[in-house]
Amino acid sequence: MIIVRYADDFIVGFEHETDARRFLDEMRARLQEFALTLHPEKTRLIEFGRYAAQNRKQHGLGKPETFNFLGFTFICGKSRQGKFLVKRKTRRDRMKAKLRMIKEELRRRMHWPIPQLGKWLRYVVKGYFNYHAVPTNHRALVTFRDEINRRWHRVLNRRSQHGKITWARIVKLADDWLPPPRIRHPWPFQRFAVKYPRWEPYAGKLHVRICAGGAG
Repeated sequence: MIIVRYADDFIVGFEHETDARRFLDEMRARLQEFALTLHPEKTRLIEFGRYAAQNRKQHGLGKPETFNFLGFTFICGKSRQGKFLVKRKTRRDRMKAKLRMIKEELRRRMHWPIPQLGKWLRYVVKGYFNYHAVPTNHRALVTFRDEINRRWHRVLNRRSQHGKITWARIVKLADDWLPPPRIRHPWPFQRFAVKYPRWEPYAGKLHVRICAGGAG
């Protein structure tokens, strides 16, 4: 078996489904002895790994399920060479929440000078990329940066009294102030070290995804 844990959030992987089910049953029973429970919505048993797609196709079950962990959605995928690959993508709900926050903050700062606003946005985007710029997540980084550009464009047009700000101008400002969307972290078999504040709405309740079928 394998286990990956961060605080009260963890994933356990087994080669055989029977082992996964037995572990889940015994874990529930063990926690009940201390008046603890697993989170009912976030705890589930899924088939995930190298053979998940093949097995599910044989049983007419469609694509393998995905799961969320530490702000990412984990997906059974393939590399360009056709080999099995665990893909990580930024969770859509987390990205939307971040963009809403930035939109509100931009409105508060809409009358700041452009250099000051550019410095602030650079800090925000750099912090976001420092965590989310992992392999297989490049498209999400591009999307996030593009959405920042659109919001910056709207704010500058709203305050402008001398005509509309062109999109070409915004692209130039983004190139001057915002970091480019590129992968900054190594693949998982290398050390992944990053310091980032984490907030979980379910703090205090244990939750786990039990993966049967192997995660290799």
